[in-house]
Amino acid sequence: MTTKPSCCLSLFKVFNCMLRSLFEEYKFFPQYPDKELHITAQLFGGIIERGIVTSYVALGLALRFVLEALKKPEGSKMYYFGIAALDRFKSRLKDYHKYCEHVKAIPHFSDFPQHLQEYVEYGLQSLEPPHRPEGPVLPASLAAMLAPSNTPSSTGYKTSTTSSSVAPTKVSTTPANTLGSRPSIANATNIDTLLVATEKEEKATPPPEPLQDKTAFIFNNLSQLNLKPKCDELRELVSEEYYPWLSQYLVMKRASIEFNFHALYSNFLDTLGVNEVVKMVTRETFRNIRVLLRSDKAIANFSDRSLLKNLGHWLGMLTLARNKPILQIDLDLKSLLVEAYHKGQQELLYVVPFVAKVLESCAKSKVFKPPNPWTMALMNVLAELHSEPDLKLTLKFEIEVLCKNLDIDVSQLKPAVYLKDPERIRKIEYQLSQPMKKDSLVQPQGALPQSNLNDPELVNILPSQQTSSPIIQNNSTTPTSALSAPPEPRYGYSDIQIAGMQAFQTHTVVSPSILLFQTQPQLKPLVRTSIERAVQEWIAPVVDRSIKIALQTCEQIIRKDFALDPDENRMRLAAHYMVRNLTAGMAMITCREQLLAAINTHLKQALLANLVTPSVQQKDMIEQAASVIANDNMELACAFIQKTAVEKAIPEIDKRLMSEYELRKMARQEGRRYCDAIALTYQAERMPEPIRLKVGGISSSQMAVYEEFARNIPGFLPNERDATMLIQKQTLTPIESQPHPSTPFPIPPTTLATDDLTLLYEKLIVEVEQFVQLTAGQGQYTHMNTNMLVIRDCLMHVLRNRDLTPPQAIVQKCVESLQECLVPTLNDTDPVPLRFKDVTVRILKTMQDPRVYGQQWTNKLVTRYLTDCREEQHRYNIDAVDTLIKSGLVNVPQYDMALAQCMENGLNYIGVSFAMQLVQSYLIEDRSSQFVTESDLCNTIEVLAKIHTHTRQPPEGLGNLIDILRQNHETSFFGERAPVGPTVHIHNGILQVRAPNYEDPPGLVEKTDFLLRDWISIYNSQHQGRDSTKAFSMFVHQMNVHGILKTDDLITRFFRLSTQLCVETVYRILADKTNPNVSLTRPKCYHTLDAFVRLVALLVKHSGDANNTTTKIHLLNKVLGIVAGCLLQDHDTRATDFQQLPYQRIFTMLFLELNAPEPVLEAINFHVLTAYCHTLHILRPSKAAAFCYAWLELVSHRVFMGRMLASSPQQKCWPLYAQLLIDLFKYLAPFLRNAELAKPVTMLYKGTLRVLLVLLHDFPEFLCDYHYGFCDVIPPNCIQMRNLILSAFPRNMRLPDPFTPNLKVDMLPEISYNPRILTNFSLMITPVQFKKDLDSYLKARAPVTFLSELRSNLQVSNEPGVRYNIPLMNALVLYVGTQAIAYIRNKGHTPNMSTIAHSAHMDIFQNLAVDLDTEGRYLFLNAIANQLRYPNSHTHYFSCTLLYLFAEANTEAIQEQITRVLLERLIVNRPHPWGLLITFIELIKNPTYRFWQHEFVHCAPEIEK
Repeated sequence: MTTKPSCCLSLFKVFNCMLRSLFEEYKFFPQYPDKELHITAQLFGGIIERGIVTSYVALGLALRFVLEALKKPEGSKMYYFGIAALDRFKSRLKDYHKYCEHVKAIPHFSDFPQHLQEYVEYGLQSLEPPHRPEGPVLPASLAAMLAPSNTPSSTGYKTSTTSSSVAPTKVSTTPANTLGSRPSIANATNIDTLLVATEKEEKATPPPEPLQDKTAFIFNNLSQLNLKPKCDELRELVSEEYYPWLSQYLVMKRASIEFNFHALYSNFLDTLGVNEVVKMVTRETFRNIRVLLRSDKAIANFSDRSLLKNLGHWLGMLTLARNKPILQIDLDLKSLLVEAYHKGQQELLYVVPFVAKVLESCAKSKVFKPPNPWTMALMNVLAELHSEPDLKLTLKFEIEVLCKNLDIDVSQLKPAVYLKDPERIRKIEYQLSQPMKKDSLVQPQGALPQSNLNDPELVNILPSQQTSSPIIQNNSTTPTSALSAPPEPRYGYSDIQIAGMQAFQTHTVVSPSILLFQTQPQLKPLVRTSIERAVQEWIAPVVDRSIKIALQTCEQIIRKDFALDPDENRMRLAAHYMVRNLTAGMAMITCREQLLAAINTHLKQALLANLVTPSVQQKDMIEQAASVIANDNMELACAFIQKTAVEKAIPEIDKRLMSEYELRKMARQEGRRYCDAIALTYQAERMPEPIRLKVGGISSSQMAVYEEFARNIPGFLPNERDATMLIQKQTLTPIESQPHPSTPFPIPPTTLATDDLTLLYEKLIVEVEQFVQLTAGQGQYTHMNTNMLVIRDCLMHVLRNRDLTPPQAIVQKCVESLQECLVPTLNDTDPVPLRFKDVTVRILKTMQDPRVYGQQWTNKLVTRYLTDCREEQHRYNIDAVDTLIKSGLVNVPQYDMALAQCMENGLNYIGVSFAMQLVQSYLIEDRSSQFVTESDLCNTIEVLAKIHTHTRQPPEGLGNLIDILRQNHETSFFGERAPVGPTVHIHNGILQVRAPNYEDPPGLVEKTDFLLRDWISIYNSQHQGRDSTKAFSMFVHQMNVHGILKTDDLITRFFRLSTQLCVETVYRILADKTNPNVSLTRPKCYHTLDAFVRLVALLVKHSGDANNTTTKIHLLNKVLGIVAGCLLQDHDTRATDFQQLPYQRIFTMLFLELNAPEPVLEAINFHVLTAYCHTLHILRPSKAAAFCYAWLELVSHRVFMGRMLASSPQQKCWPLYAQLLIDLFKYLAPFLRNAELAKPVTMLYKGTLRVLLVLLHDFPEFLCDYHYGFCDVIPPNCIQMRNLILSAFPRNMRLPDPFTPNLKVDMLPEISYNPRILTNFSLMITPVQFKKDLDSYLKARAPVTFLSELRSNLQVSNEPGVRYNIPLMNALVLYVGTQAIAYIRNKGHTPNMSTIAHSAHMDIFQNLAVDLDTEGRYLFLNAIANQLRYPNSHTHYFSCTLLYLFAEANTEAIQEQITRVLLERLIVNRPHPWGLLITFIELIKNPTYRFWQHEFVHCAPEIEK
């Protein structure tokens, strides 16, 4: 096959279309049947071999697809596709040495067929092997199936000795085109099992290929109307020597898969009238049935079950329906049912429907219809099976349908005791696969010799093992029979975290081979939710049933075994071991199959709900995805339910055995030996010596049974670490001969002498005992007393039984005790809880001693028990966590990771709330960094920030928390974090005001009130006046006399009380309705407030030395924090009665006071501005909404704005002011986005527009520099507000008139300059891997999947209106644009319509324009339009980009949306950005774009105007 340039263009286009279709079909190749996939591989390889692809891009695509297939796991379908394709074009490898490098880099390259390895090795040197080796490329089973007719099948590579030695000498396979006459049916049922088995036996001689084709044609056109002529035609066509082949063809290729045509084929045999053919067909039917009965009973092998049912129906029509018996020598149906019953559910799924279909034909028989004894005997066996309580509903249904067809009432049948007869199974001859040998049940699967796994003879012995075909594997995780070993567990007991369903976040498996998730990755989150729903559906009944049975059993056995054992601790441990084992086992056998079906159902429902109108292909993909996910995750879901049941069972068994524990404790306290007299008598009189219990405890061999319970939990991996956590060896009995299990945390070498260690433990026991006696009988402390008793028992146990096993139980109990007992209702001054806390911490600190177990061991253990706690209210106990952290007992980074996982990206509301509380406590309220730093909680902070950004309704207060945390980062706005500094003092001031139980010393309130009144009278007196320094000096002296200035704490309290008194005075004045003259109200308020402000200003100015600015700055920040704290407290408590006036007056007048033209104040001016910005940021509208009008007045005050933007050196205050505007925009955004502009919001919005107008007029450069940050937070629908910002241009620039005819934009001198953007937008491109992939694609257009995954990286949800990450979209557009400009300039060009095209940058923009939905495209085009400003390089590039996208758009929808984005910015009131105007004018005037020829232009008169 070669290609020549076609003279006909249409044929060439058809050829290109064929290639494109083939490439697009690649993603569906894994669904192809083996034969068709192999043919496609030959086609794919042939295309590359003959070089018939039309371009290098297409060639590269074809080679990449083959490389991807080769990388699949060896044995998978796509791996063989890649091998077959590579084998086809191996002679071309010498031309692609770089490609050979990639092939050789595949990890399993050494497993490739030997001859292909040679071709690749030589290809690396651009050579071809001299002898051009050949070899097999497929396994034996596939090679046999795919071998051409009338040639022996070649032996597949990697074939075992057995399979190769029995390679058939004759093969007869119909040509590919005749394999399936009715594709729809053939595709539904795979006859590979029959084909492979037939290849291994002596086969009928096939006729010539033309005769095969004619036979297939006859059968394809066969009907009841033309039976006679077709039979005559076939009789003449097929000679007697080909009758065996005809029989095989009819059974295998027709009857086995075409159930609906059985009657037609039966009539065909009658009409044909050749008895020899009927006998051969019957014999062939029996042979194929035996093949299927012996096949692998994998749960997913639905094809074989379907084939068996079809052949059962066909057999019935050939025999029973024709009044012919089914001889026992051919098929013993009764024995078959017995064998299937004893082997389990999976075999029954094959056998019962098969038998039912065979017997269905009895209805058409005069001889075999009921009450024929043979038929009724079989029906009675089926009735016995029907009465089984655990029989699958589908099988019961099959039996009931059969009864209906035979006109029998199932309830009238007489079930025989046939299936349950143990002698019967020994006597029958096996017809299914042979049962596993007894020893193989114990032997782990991995212990089987690898070489035998592919042996076809093992098919009969190991039904659950891999068969001769390495492609078909049993992926079942369900026990397939009562005789087969249960599936290997996948998880250790400690791997499954049940808190907040964390296990599903960590361990959920989503196979990369699932096609649905390759094409629609946004559906992946549905997997976890579906699994969780399935678990929630079944967890309650399974747990209740498991616990009920396990508790009853465990209680009775433990009471019996430990009746004479005086040690309640040993009894408790044994009970825990046993109940854990039994509960886990009961839960496992109860819920496995239900979970499999439930996960499948829930996932299908969820996927169908998300794909509103799924196509047939998508429905098939959903079926496949649901089946694979259910199989892959059923073990995890089962383990989760098991562990939940276990965790619930352990406290329950303790409750049931509590009386037994107490009896033993009392006996020990009374100094007597515990002994149950009744049990002792019973043991002595009735039990034989070998198993008789002795007084004093159970033997080591008996205890070993319980320890084995601890080591091997059903459904979980045997884990020594888990076992060690529970097994504490008993020294009262000789168990020392047992090997010590390895401990989870290695014990440091003990340097403490044994006697010293004993002394330490005894000292701790004394302290615990004292606490127990102190709280005995006091009801309110019962819980603490109980916990301390358990801790005492643990300590005594360790003291008595000191060995190399570390006392983890003590650590666990100490942590749990703190979590359970430290509740918020406790009084902080109550000595009992303080003592409890102190004793518990002291025990843990003793363990932490380097001479005992060391800090690392203790802290790791404490941290783990903190996060592993079962009860949520205990796990999130802030007091317990705080106590342990402040005691230095927690590995904070380890705890941080666990806490970040617990939050489940915001789904665990309690976890999020706790994390916020922890961050607030350690990183905001306590700024000392003594215990925890921000880096310690980096994961928690990152998750909280994500929740804040991507959740529609984040938890209340989270936004404020994140904003305060951002102040700690080293940014231009917040400055460096330090233990001292402005931020710290402001926050300390706020916290001192808002701290609960912050009581003042006696008399301080009265002193403050007196001093404040005194100062107000001094300030307002005519002879003293506000400028009298002498009066101020006297007042300071008076403050000293009253002790106010002695300490920082008293000064802080004075300012707080003064602020509160001033504010209270204002509230009283405003509430006084007796004064009719309202105009006098404000002056009265100012009378008090201005005096207080003057006092503050003077104290700030005169604090410390004249040159000591630090003291002045700290004092100012403290006062601002106190006023802000009072405001926030007032705002929260008064709600709608809150008054802005006092706070606005204080802040305004204090700012004016501190900006007076005095040298002392000028020296601290920048610090004053910084402090004010911090304070205003803390009081932003989203934090104190009722203060928003006053806040905006403060921000827009002429003096404040002038100082911030005009007077500050090097524009140092610009980022601070920009942040305040961003705070304002963020507050307005939700209202503006939803167009909810009530009157109060409208006023704030108008005020904001006026501020922007002032900035546009007086400080346009400020808007130019920060336009990106502002537009990032302004909602897309706020066109007027955004236009105000984007219209700004530097005052030294003269804008060219955009309406100038033939304006040459690219000739303007300014157009080559980059604008200044002070926002670091590249940092917003997250995650880091996405940024790396983006940079890589811009440089080398790799990875090739970048464009296809781009939309999923930008999309954050499926909810309309919030689908996309807008900040990431904006950052991506600007970043790619700036990189494109640099790229074009490096090549010596300037941006224009030709230079911007055909680059990686434009690929990204075009991909976004085409691939995004309407919402995403609108956001993308908005991001571009935001860069159309004054003349600069960005404006020029993005203007060209927008026009290019319009010109190259493949649909009118894109062009319409571009027009909308431009037009909606132009139809609002002026100003309009210059870049926007020149772009739109070019679009409508340049005939290249044919703007006026589009239909959407004429849909509204506004556009035409």
